[in-house]
Amino acid sequence: MSLKPFLAVLLLFGILSCNTNRYHPIEISGKRIPIEETVTTDTAIQNFIKPYSVHINKTLDSALAYNPTNLSKTDGVLNTAIGNLLADLVMEQANPVFKSRTGNNIDLVLMNQGGIRSNIGVGPVTARTAYQIMPFENEIVVVEITGTKLEEMLSYLEKAKTAHPLSGMKILVDQDFKVLEATVNGEKIDRNKTYFVATSDYLQQGGDNMIFFKEPVNIFPVDYKIRNSIIDYFSKVDTLNTGRDNRYIQKQGNN
Repeated sequence: MSLKPFLAVLLLFGILSCNTNRYHPIEISGKRIPIEETVTTDTAIQNFIKPYSVHINKTLDSALAYNPTNLSKTDGVLNTAIGNLLADLVMEQANPVFKSRTGNNIDLVLMNQGGIRSNIGVGPVTARTAYQIMPFENEIVVVEITGTKLEEMLSYLEKAKTAHPLSGMKILVDQDFKVLEATVNGEKIDRNKTYFVATSDYLQQGGDNMIFFKEPVNIFPVDYKIRNSIIDYFSKVDTLNTGRDNRYIQKQGNN
């Protein structure tokens, strides 16, 4: 057997292995393929998923409770009925879990108005309603923060001038939105104390510039999605009962 072919292969391999050139694409292109009426329907796939689709839609659209009035996140300057509902139900649903694990109670709740993605219209409320309000996978977390950090939170709210959902706290501001009074569970804020604040994991990471949550004394995951807390709350009440109140208001006139 001749060694020439074998030696030729070895020589070629040696040449290629010594080549230090690096190859890379000079152009990457993409094409958008729209999903429209011209796309042919696959009947077999439709028939396969239809039973699951029917079951999911039935589950999502089953009435859980009744809402007697339209709830919108724009119906108030500093607090809204839907925002109060969200903050209060997070408090109600998360506190038993938190207390069973730590022996402590949640002092207050702060969420963000932008996280509310839908109104709640008059009529039956369903699991689909909860998905429309909260389409994200955000979870409830409880942070332990100092009274000083709580004052930073108040400074944030002064600048925001927004109806962020709030529970467990009362705030009175002047015509320029500067805080005149603020209490937690009826008591003035104590810089030497720490407070347990329920919020979303998104806000705890500094979302919406809520940086006062980023470095807490402690953080306690509740393992409870906000959306699931909404569904659980809807499931246990007959009628939604909420409204605007005096938890976060602006002083009127000189009185």
